[in-house]
Amino acid sequence: MDKYKKLASNTLIFAIGTFSSKALSFLLMPFVTAMMSTGSYGDADLIQQTVNVLIPIVTLQVNSAALRFSLDKAADKRDVFTVGVRTTVLGFIVFTFFSPLISKIRINDFGLGEYIVLIIVFVLVSGFRQLCQQFVRGSGYVKLFAIDGIIATATTLLFTILFLGPFHWGVTGYVVAIIASDFCSIIFFTITAKLYKYVKPKVLTKGIAGQMLKYCVPLIPTVILWWIINVSDRYMVTYFIGSSENGLYTAASKIPNFVILFSQIFIDAWQLSAVDEYEAKDRSQFFTNVFRVYSGGVFAVASALILSCQLLTKILVSDAFYASWNYVPILIIATTYSCIVNFLASIYMAEKKSLMSLLTAMSGAVTNVVLNLIFIPRFGANGAAIATVCAFLVVFVTRGLNTRRFIRIHYKLPLMLIETVILVTQSALMLRLQSGVTLYVIEGVLFAVMLVLNIQPIKELAQLVFAKFLKKRKGGETDESEENEEAEGTDSAE
Repeated sequence: MDKYKKLASNTLIFAIGTFSSKALSFLLMPFVTAMMSTGSYGDADLIQQTVNVLIPIVTLQVNSAALRFSLDKAADKRDVFTVGVRTTVLGFIVFTFFSPLISKIRINDFGLGEYIVLIIVFVLVSGFRQLCQQFVRGSGYVKLFAIDGIIATATTLLFTILFLGPFHWGVTGYVVAIIASDFCSIIFFTITAKLYKYVKPKVLTKGIAGQMLKYCVPLIPTVILWWIINVSDRYMVTYFIGSSENGLYTAASKIPNFVILFSQIFIDAWQLSAVDEYEAKDRSQFFTNVFRVYSGGVFAVASALILSCQLLTKILVSDAFYASWNYVPILIIATTYSCIVNFLASIYMAEKKSLMSLLTAMSGAVTNVVLNLIFIPRFGANGAAIATVCAFLVVFVTRGLNTRRFIRIHYKLPLMLIETVILVTQSALMLRLQSGVTLYVIEGVLFAVMLVLNIQPIKELAQLVFAKFLKKRKGGETDESEENEEAEGTDSAE
């Protein structure tokens, strides 16, 4: 299959599963914010984010190794999954002994000790779900991966409504709903992909465990550093301003996740193509073509979200959370560059250079923490958003320079600069003018300019992906004639 067609096909499959699960977080926003106070919602988010940073530590980020090594055609997939299971189990056993230390963590009126049992179960279940997800995806079961996204959507919806509604479990119900949904996913993967057949009770192939750990262990601090960039500001907002303000800031972060929604659908498919095509002679052009279309799409979606951020906030959250829209525009810019940075991470993945991923992430984490300490006391929660933007810009620059020794991508920096200026202008106008016809006319014009700037890469994508299909239909050509044309080297897609 042509590499562009394969990328498009995988993107479509992942879209089916990823879109439903990611979209659910937006659809549930009105219900969740109606059932929880700003303070409770902020506390529930802190529990979730705490677990997100614990999982890579407890599991040694072995799910990333399961994905990368299951993509290797020569690898024994039973060895790969067995290493993942054993590492996760041993890590969890060690974690239970140290859990009393975590229970002592307290930020103002919020303490993790009240939810320590919940956190322990959360880490175990979600850690195993991530392992199953990544192994299944790397093993080529992309349709099962997509179906799981749909099932996860349905179960999360059911459990959240049940536990927050009739049961009135509040913060506990919000977290238990996620745990229950993750457990259903584990059962689904175990049965449909027959994961139990991939667990080897005997000795593993020599060296596989060492190779996987050598790859994934440097990713532990990398994931923590990403957590610092993405989430530490919520702890700092809670510390400097309070849980209620963090609840608003957390609600505001949901709308920029629309950018991540479209980005993640593509990235899940792109990682497979990046590894498959990494040894090709024209890989530089392939990466450049894909990057141009990807970045253009991300910037266009970001511009549309800034234009409509007030309306989306009105629809997605209760009246008590409406003020959160003031944090959305700047967070959208931060999210845009996080998506660009994630694309560059595929190069490190293909090269198995996890250490370089760590070092570049460190530059952003240090930037984020320092600027948070400076900006939050002066500018409030928007100071945290500005710090996050700066952090991702630093990571983009460092990764852009560093990855050139592996593969040269032509970024068209003048165009990216113009696109960034448009987003910054939109954000400044939205926060300054707040409302009015003049505001939305200017915002609409800027969004139109963003679309015009990105028409060409979108056209190129259509030509690359659908060239064969369009040519095949034109003039009613048969499959045999198409094969003859390919043999003669006349197929433009090749």
